[in-house]
Amino acid sequence: MLDIKFIRENKDIVAMGAKKKHINFDVNELISVDDQRLVILKEVEEMRTKQNEVSQKIPQSSEEEKQTLLAEMTELKRELQEKEEKLKDITIKWQKLMVQVPNIPDMSVPEGSNDEDNKELRVVGDKPQFEFESKNHIELMTELDLADFERGTKISGFRGYVLKNEGALLQWAVLQYVQNKIIEKGYKPLIVPSLVNRQTLIGTGYLPQGEEDLYKTQDEDYLAGTAEVATMFYHSDETLNKEELPIKYVSYAPAFRREAGSHGKDTKGLVRVHEFHKLEQIILCEANHEVSVDHHEELLTNAEEIMQDLEIPYRVVINCGGDLGLGQVKKYDIEAWVPSEEKYRETHSASYFHDFQTRRLGIKYKEDGKNKFAHSLNNTAIACPRILVPIIENNQQSDGSIKVPKVLVPYIGKEFIGKKDN
Repeated sequence: MLDIKFIRENKDIVAMGAKKKHINFDVNELISVDDQRLVILKEVEEMRTKQNEVSQKIPQSSEEEKQTLLAEMTELKRELQEKEEKLKDITIKWQKLMVQVPNIPDMSVPEGSNDEDNKELRVVGDKPQFEFESKNHIELMTELDLADFERGTKISGFRGYVLKNEGALLQWAVLQYVQNKIIEKGYKPLIVPSLVNRQTLIGTGYLPQGEEDLYKTQDEDYLAGTAEVATMFYHSDETLNKEELPIKYVSYAPAFRREAGSHGKDTKGLVRVHEFHKLEQIILCEANHEVSVDHHEELLTNAEEIMQDLEIPYRVVINCGGDLGLGQVKKYDIEAWVPSEEKYRETHSASYFHDFQTRRLGIKYKEDGKNKFAHSLNNTAIACPRILVPIIENNQQSDGSIKVPKVLVPYIGKEFIGKKDN
């Protein structure tokens, strides 16, 4: 959420930001509603002041004056109730508009309407050159008994899956390795809930726009699609010590996504599933643009190191305006090479928000006697099972086995999966 004062003083910049993000938002409508809100608020405050003044006069007045003042109080109370109801209605309308205001993208964010317009920054690693007929991850995992897609669908329905044998071990190995690596960099481990209330999603910017992609319970709670949601809400309505900053977490949670807008896309396999597992990097830092930028690069570096350790060819792209979420100032995606598709597929997203989330969540720190809203950032550390796709496909061998990345061998206990003499 942006500060209403900032919005009023920079409405052209806010409008340009919405346009660059391809978000339909009328800043003039918000300002008009805010004008109405301020007028009614002033009237309410004046009536409350008058009500207090009349109340103080009554005990000191004669009986005749008391009757006059009581009659005045009755009428004033009626008018105040009507005005407070109007204030309540206009405030609700104002709040609904406020949570729709998009954050302003950084000047370095390229123009574009969707992910096809993202700008490639660099390519890292060599794509495998197979001297045999390569297979996709579904074929490999089925033949090596690493996954059961048929029974997974029977259990969960569309996009269901079951990891088994070394397929299950491989996922646990990846999660354990990545967790340990990020903890060694000074990030504190958290395991957070997936079941969250509506306010957590509004606070982090996933609502109201992302409603259709969320699973909702009969109790009006939600299943989050990332540990970022619960981790950010962890410090909601708190005033932190500046000396604590930056606060860095690596958070784990099962994640859920309806994939409502992806019908017909990736209907088989592990690229796009409804239930998955994520380790998320979260940073809260001081309200300084340069500091946020430095931490953003740090998060990206951490993720790139993971991809290099896992021996996966990848590229880094900077997301265009139309591929940014409501609150993101800037975002990098890391995309892994998937041989069977002959293209790169997203595995990580690194974003910074300035105080967009923390203003909504009430996360502050005190500096020079003044409260400031902290800045927030996040980046995928690893998402499973999607990451298994490039690991398995890029490391397939001519005999049908899978070479295990060196960093994962200690967790699995073997250098190859499916090798007959292993």
